This record gives sequence, structure tokens and C-alpha cells, in this order.
Amino acid sequence: MSTAMKAPGTAADRLVTFTERVLTHRRRRRRRIEEKQRKKNIIVDWLEAFLWAAVVVLLINQYLLQAYQIPTGSMIDTLLEQDRVFVNKVIYGPELIPGMLKVSGLVQPTRNEVVIFENPSYISRGPGFEVLQRLVYMVTLSMVDINRDEFGRPRAQFLIKRAVGVEGDRFRNNEGVIEIRPQGASDWMSESAFQELSGISYPVNRMLEPQDYEVLRAGAQAAGLQDVGVPLSPSQDAALRAASQVRYPDGVYIDTYRSEMRYMARPYDSRLRSRRFFHEQGWYVPEGRLLLLGDNRDNSLDGRSFGSVSKERVLGRGMFKYWPPSRIGPIR
Repeated sequence: MSTAMKAPGTAADRLVTFTERVLTHRRRRRRRIEEKQRKKNIIVDWLEAFLWAAVVVLLINQYLLQAYQIPTGSMIDTLLEQDRVFVNKVIYGPELIPGMLKVSGLVQPTRNEVVIFENPSYISRGPGFEVLQRLVYMVTLSMVDINRDEFGRPRAQFLIKRAVGVEGDRFRNNEGVIEIRPQGASDWMSESAFQELSGISYPVNRMLEPQDYEVLRAGAQAAGLQDVGVPLSPSQDAALRAASQVRYPDGVYIDTYRSEMRYMARPYDSRLRSRRFFHEQGWYVPEGRLLLLGDNRDNSLDGRSFGSVSKERVLGRGMFKYWPPSRIGPIR
């Protein structure tokens, strides 16, 4: 054999050979993947696709935008019951794990923003259930809520209200009308006057007529006497029954204002002094907290019942309504 035939190949020959090997390996690998896909059960294939989609939805809901369904009519007409909305969770800082380890956000919630927060009156069923419930709620875009009471009704773990008061404010409720004394002010002013003075605007919906408060006041006085063990006269008993029959337009019984005005019956009784103090002096909003109220003032369980809420409990800002189609639009 000649010397020329024994000489090793050139660099170009070696490059060609290497390229052919790489391409052949890639072709074989692709063929193996295609064979594996053909053999895979279609149910498994769909399950994998669903799980990947669920993971993506979960990550978006947990850290960016969360879907939330409005559970009650407390924000009418801003938000209606059964509206579905997206909440911005980045702005105030998301939780690393659902219900745990909330991180700092870009800004702090402030006055006039519509926010979602943990219900201070909510009683947890334990961390395991809470994580599971929130995972299911987020993955299904708020369409499935396993957190229900013994009657099958959703338990309100989260509420959505408007931040009406900020730290340093004082508020009081005068027959359903909110009065405000901002930090540094010496006089009380109506909520509408405060809106005009501060240059902000938001709707306030009322469902009770002024004459309803006369009935409620008389009933509240009778209820207060009953609470401290004083026998009621026939007229007081009738007033109590009349107050219990004051209804909202949708037929729901009202009890909120009875409890707010019971102090009027026996203001000197020790059990009622705190109600008198809060009626006259108002609620004070401490540092780092917000007073959150529903725009539908006569049908809202809010800060008038559970007090101010820590900003750490505020999970996100309402951004826009996405369902039903006729309601699509920003939340203001």
C-alpha cells in the first residue's frame, strides 16, 4: 500500500466525519422521541398538558394576577355580586406560599384604592386546608371554591373593599353617613365634603330610607334595655319588632344599625360605654393600618364591624372586571 493512502485525513475530512456523526445522533434521538410519543397513552398526554397549564396558571395567580369572584353585594355599584375580577398581586408584594411568607411590594396601599384582603373575622381550618383551597381556587380561576360552611355557602376568606381611611384618620357613623376627621383637622366633615376637599371621587350606594333610621333608633333603644335586663313596655316591645322587620330592597333582614345604636338606651351602663365612645369620638386608624369600607354602605360587613386592617393583610389591588362580558372594564 502506498504512503499516500496511509496518510491521515485532512482537517476538512475530520470535520465532515464529526458533523455526520452529530447529525446521525440527533436523527436517531429524534426518531426515539417520536416513537415514544406514538406509544404514549393519549390520556397521559392530555394529563401532562393539563398539569403544565395548571402550573402556569398557578404561578400567574400566585405572583402576578389573581382571579377573584365577588361573593356579596357589599361593593354595589362599583362591583356586583358574581363579578369576576383580576387582582394585581405584584404591587403590594405576593406571598411566596399561599397564605404564608408575604414579601414587600413596590408600593403601600393607600386611600381610595379597591383592595382584596384577608377577612379578619375568618377562622382558618388549618394551613394544609388553606393551601389546598387556595390552589384549587386559583387554578380554576375562582370557579371552584371548596371552602364552604355546613350549609354549602362559601366562607368569606377574602374580602374586597375600598380603602376609605388611612393612618391618622378618625371616622364615625351617623345614621349610615360616614363622617371623617382627617389627621390634623379639628372638625368633623361628611364623606362627600371630604371627597371634594381631597379631590378624590368614588360612589357610595345607600339602600335605606331616612325614615328607616327612626324605626331603627327606637328598636335599638329597646334592644339596649333588653340587653341589660330591663323589662320592656308594650310600646318598646313593638318598637323592637318593627326594627327587626326593616328590610333591604333584596329582602335581607338588617341588624347592623341596631347594634350600632344600642348605646343610646343606657349610655351609663358599663357594657355600653364603648359604643358611646366610638359613636362620639370615632374610630381611630393607627399607623400601618387602613379602614376598609364597602361602597354599598347599608349592606356591607366591613371596618365598622371588625375595625382597621393591617396593610400586611392586604393582598392586592383590584385591576379590572373580566366577566361577565357586559361588565368588562377597569375597577375605579
